[in-house]
Amino acid sequence: MEGVDHLAHERNKAQFDVAVMKAVWAGSRDAYELFHRFSRLVANDPEMFIPAIKAQATEEQQKQWLPLANKMKIIGSYTQTELGHGSNVRGLETTATFDPKTDEFVLNSPTLTATKWWPGGLGKIATHALAHARLIIDDKDYGVHGFLVQLRSLDDHLTLPGITIGDIGMKYGSGAYNTMDNGSLIFDHVRIPRNQMLMRLSQVTREGKYVPSNVPRQLSYGTMVYVRQKIVFDASIALSRAVCISTRYSAVRRQFGSHNGSPETQVIDYKTQQARLFPLLASAYAIRFVSEWLNSFYKDLLQRLEAKDFSTLPEAHACTAGLKSITTSVAADGIEECRKLCGGHGYLTSSGLPELSAVYIPACTYEGDNVVMLLQVARYLMKTISQLKSGNKPVGTTAYLGRAEQLMQYHSDVLRAEDWLKPNVVVEAFEARAARMSMACAQNLSKFNNPEDGFQELSADLVEAATAHCQLIIVSKFIEKLQQDIPGKGVKEQLGVLRSIYALFLLHKHIGDFLSTDCITPKQGYLANEQLRSLYSQVRPNAIALVDAFNYTDHFLSSVLGRYDGNVYPKLYEEAWKDPLNDTSIPDGFHEYVQPMLKQPLHHGRL
Repeated sequence: MEGVDHLAHERNKAQFDVAVMKAVWAGSRDAYELFHRFSRLVANDPEMFIPAIKAQATEEQQKQWLPLANKMKIIGSYTQTELGHGSNVRGLETTATFDPKTDEFVLNSPTLTATKWWPGGLGKIATHALAHARLIIDDKDYGVHGFLVQLRSLDDHLTLPGITIGDIGMKYGSGAYNTMDNGSLIFDHVRIPRNQMLMRLSQVTREGKYVPSNVPRQLSYGTMVYVRQKIVFDASIALSRAVCISTRYSAVRRQFGSHNGSPETQVIDYKTQQARLFPLLASAYAIRFVSEWLNSFYKDLLQRLEAKDFSTLPEAHACTAGLKSITTSVAADGIEECRKLCGGHGYLTSSGLPELSAVYIPACTYEGDNVVMLLQVARYLMKTISQLKSGNKPVGTTAYLGRAEQLMQYHSDVLRAEDWLKPNVVVEAFEARAARMSMACAQNLSKFNNPEDGFQELSADLVEAATAHCQLIIVSKFIEKLQQDIPGKGVKEQLGVLRSIYALFLLHKHIGDFLSTDCITPKQGYLANEQLRSLYSQVRPNAIALVDAFNYTDHFLSSVLGRYDGNVYPKLYEEAWKDPLNDTSIPDGFHEYVQPMLKQPLHHGRL
């Protein structure tokens, strides 16, 4: 039935102003129109070539290369990762050796594992690479630096002498990242002029002298912080997209529960479905709001860096690393859970979920492996704690560690389930959990003579402490968002319900942390779960309106199951008939292979 809104009865249940919620999701009324267009962009591999030139090249080099890159006169690929090294950039093996006789660098891949592997656009398209290699002068290794290298002829696109390039083969999913031209690259003593080393942060003179520049190295971190905060924003888009599809389909799909000829039960009314789906809905909003905060933090950082104020850089690094890790993991796992929530039909490509999953899951690895990112957060936390003794008061997202002594004495005073709805009660419990886990790690580290041995031994505990810290940030920023003035009928109330679901679901999921650190009692944990159950009932009438607030078009969702009008089954059937296999009644190969089997004679005494 075309033109009929099969979800109208669900939309009529909404207890809040959906138009206002759309503006809240977009960030502001002004951003609403912009976001309306921007939301059509899918989470994808971030551009790295041009931002890297801006960060690492001198003004002279930028004047030479950026116009070419911007006008697509050259096509660049950011080539850092190697077959044998990814997250450990210091371990890269490709070398760039200075030859003083010719005033050139000689790039070489000395081993198989030095092969550049994964760079986007490299396999077939890129004409140039920003290659990361170890700078060698007079047999001395000066560490990894960036070099601009031409890979292919600008006339016939053939690879230049000494360069071997190929595609790295099929990846996960049928379309997804297989549309990304990921390549491999081997250098065999390839010569480039000296001025093609990116020299903003350090130079090599004609005589072969290594000279660090007076530009603070910290400025180069701006690009990394920018890319990671954008990844957090993309996580909110990817997860909300999956949640929108599975929420709408859960309201359309009916299964079991039919008595006396009445309709079967909507799947969304089953408590098991709500307990899996609604925390993901709350997580999408939570990630959205923490990405807003991270964006303002990044803008503040840029102003500080320009003024040579590097005081917030370590926190920016820790925040973006940790939140990149947590949010991409939640989004990747959440998309897969949404696929399962759609039953068998969720496995069809036309549901939009398999491809969304295949496109999104690399985010858990690129721009920093998620576990490695959490270990970096843990180092920041351990350093913060070690400085407490010297009277250094932590600020920003680690300010709570300055109250570590009080938090070590904390015991939740929750007596009734509804006490868990109070923001301060939730924040204190999350602060105490994070502080106690970090303090326990610091205490255990102090028992080791060599701190690095301790860090290796305790790495699993450190990852859990870093996770607790990052979850505290997200919970806190959700609460801070609701301390702002938010107009619109019922909008703030609905966001309050989602905030409580997000926090209490985390408490339920990580109940072992809260109990083993003695922040709450088993009874208080039980009361939190009781409150969580009743919150799901409060979301139920608003669920469809809450995903409508994402303002995604059917074209953008690209899902038969997630259609705005809920007209799922005719469209599923229609989509199936578009498959080329349905163009003919008799398939290719039938006459050669299947028919002879069907026509074989029956022999006496045997089948």
